[in-house]
Amino acid sequence: MSEFVFKLPDLGEGMVESEIGEWFVKVGDKVEEDAVLGSMMTDKAAVELSSPVSGTVVKLAGEPGDIVAIGSALVVFETDGEVDTQTAAESAPAETAATTPATKPAPAADSAAAKPARVMTSPAIRRRAKEAGIDLVDVPGTGPGGRVTRKDFDTYLDDAPATASAARSSSGARAQPAPADTEIKVIGLRRIIAERMSAATREIPHFTYVEEIDITEVEALRKHLNDKRADKSARLTPLPFLGLALVRALREFPQCNATYDRQRNVIIQHGAVHLGVATQTPDGLKVPVVRDAHALSLDELAAQIRRVSTAARDNSITKSELSGSTITITSLGKLGGIVSTPVINMPEVGIIGVNRAIEKPVVMNGQVAVRTTMNLSSSFDHRFVDGYDAAAMIQRIKELLEHPATIFI
Repeated sequence: MSEFVFKLPDLGEGMVESEIGEWFVKVGDKVEEDAVLGSMMTDKAAVELSSPVSGTVVKLAGEPGDIVAIGSALVVFETDGEVDTQTAAESAPAETAATTPATKPAPAADSAAAKPARVMTSPAIRRRAKEAGIDLVDVPGTGPGGRVTRKDFDTYLDDAPATASAARSSSGARAQPAPADTEIKVIGLRRIIAERMSAATREIPHFTYVEEIDITEVEALRKHLNDKRADKSARLTPLPFLGLALVRALREFPQCNATYDRQRNVIIQHGAVHLGVATQTPDGLKVPVVRDAHALSLDELAAQIRRVSTAARDNSITKSELSGSTITITSLGKLGGIVSTPVINMPEVGIIGVNRAIEKPVVMNGQVAVRTTMNLSSSFDHRFVDGYDAAAMIQRIKELLEHPATIFI
């Protein structure tokens, strides 16, 4: 017997330390080489680490939420025979959960032989499967290379009534006795979200401006275009219309398409519009980016918004697609309410929030008419965007959306 120490490798992005996201093994487990040991959190994604050797886990570096320095001992194994430490370390590169296969640890040799060893999915799906008592090997994957997506997992639950019932009832309210208090450690993406939100509200003097927009005409255009589409999955939502109007407005208000470099104390006004699309996912809020939105047509912008939003939800999105936005759109959809106060996505200087669309009576030319209206709730960094300019830009978006033909001129 010999001891092998697996040290946390360099995860890139200039990181000197990383947070433990989740363990897939525990002390005493026997694991095979290439089995996934756990995930480490970077600022952009969960990174899964594979075992460089076969052996028994005798020590783990800490619990989820603990911080480990790059190069520090992460997992200690007891192995049979001698192991070339350098060779083993080089054979265990970090794997990004968003883009690479994951390996299901094999606690017993016979189960490893009976079923395929590698299941590709995200840490969030892996966690849900563990809580529901579901073996991911049994879940058919329709993603690239057989990857199990969120939709695949939900479909499997729907097709397995007994399993689904047990999984869902475990989180439901109990009649008696009252459920015990639950402590939830703030780790991973939730910790990063908390830190960024705190920093944004602490450092940025937010100026919030809300404007009501009559979207009757643009909704009529949207319905007309959707009615002509045979592919229902390509139906247009209001977001690409807003995105296109925003792109047009930013030509006149470049100070709103900017980011603040705090280290150099420089405002960078961007020529290109890289549109952030705030997206709610099972892991929390993510902001995937549509690159060069200024160069896209309505259908192209709609397709890109769908693509990056879906990729963010099923964790197939790449690291590069989660950074580099110059201005962000956020929407709560049908939960949009009347008004909201969106928090700026640092280092940007502006964010546009979409509220719920409603029909209501409006006086037009001395007559009462039923119109579809929607509020836009926007926030701007008041250090670099004057209130007048912020309001003027939203008014320009209002004009474009109320006369949608002008968006395409």
